[in-house]
Amino acid sequence: MSKLDRTSQSIDATIERSPFAASWDSLEDYETPAWHLDAKLGIFIHWGICCVPTFGNEWYPRQMYQRATPHYQHHIDTDGPRTEFGYKDFIPTLTAEKFDAVEWAELFADAGAKFIVPVAEHHDGFAMYDCSFSDWTATKMGPKRDIFEESRT
Repeated sequence: MSKLDRTSQSIDATIERSPFAASWDSLEDYETPAWHLDAKLGIFIHWGICCVPTFGNEWYPRQMYQRATPHYQHHIDTDGPRTEFGYKDFIPTLTAEKFDAVEWAELFADAGAKFIVPVAEHHDGFAMYDCSFSDWTATKMGPKRDIFEESRT
């Protein structure tokens, strides 16, 4: 059985255990929990490889390849031509050496946040969690840590 078939089976099994079906109709009766409706502040964390260039936003990996954007010129000026230093070359520099999930959680709670949502994988395809079907993950490259799992505690 191929890796894709195993992944597909895993997804299907997860859906079967879920209270929802793999359709929009199954969400019609969903009610947002009161704790979420009552929360005045929630924090979404967009942190990953896209933060390494410290320019623009999480769309840097796309815009650094588009000639008409400031990101394109910024990349040339700071890191050189993409043929010599592309987006993938930022990965080893995301070390997460100062990342402390507990410290972050305490900071956000002190700020009044009622929920925190770390983005597990952005559109760049780099998973901040241990993923069985990709090598492009924070557990296998960069920090070599399961950042998402640490954030859950």
